[in-house]
Amino acid sequence: MELTIFSQKDLPRIVEWLLKNIGDRRKIMLYGTMGAGKTTFTKAFCQHFGVQQSTSSPTFSLVNDYFYQNDKNTEGSNSVIHHLDLYRLQTLEEALDIGIEDYLDDPNYCLIEWAQLIEPLLPDDAVKLHIEVGDNSARKFVILP
Repeated sequence: MELTIFSQKDLPRIVEWLLKNIGDRRKIMLYGTMGAGKTTFTKAFCQHFGVQQSTSSPTFSLVNDYFYQNDKNTEGSNSVIHHLDLYRLQTLEEALDIGIEDYLDDPNYCLIEWAQLIEPLLPDDAVKLHIEVGDNSARKFVILP
């Protein structure tokens, strides 16, 4: 499945398309070259859920958590979207050291940039979203099998 956009203002459409096609799956791996728009997509994803805090790349912190109100959360508390950027990690062991398995087992949404490093750990239902850079700022979003 794939969808192409030609402007960042079309990102909400991509988020809705993705959510419609992934069902209840909550682990989203983001693939693409440097500057493809992985963090920009994550910002649009967070906006879709009403996240109020600023979203930014967790390249140096490795993990950012974004909180939002979820009507389905019966405990009345906020839900969280985990955003990880594994670009600076070199080994699977480093990913294990930051607790990657906890994020993969967590019931909340988890978006992971540069997920190639942890592919052996990915749950079977992980979504693999590839972002391809095209001409004139176009971006093609492809849900990989």
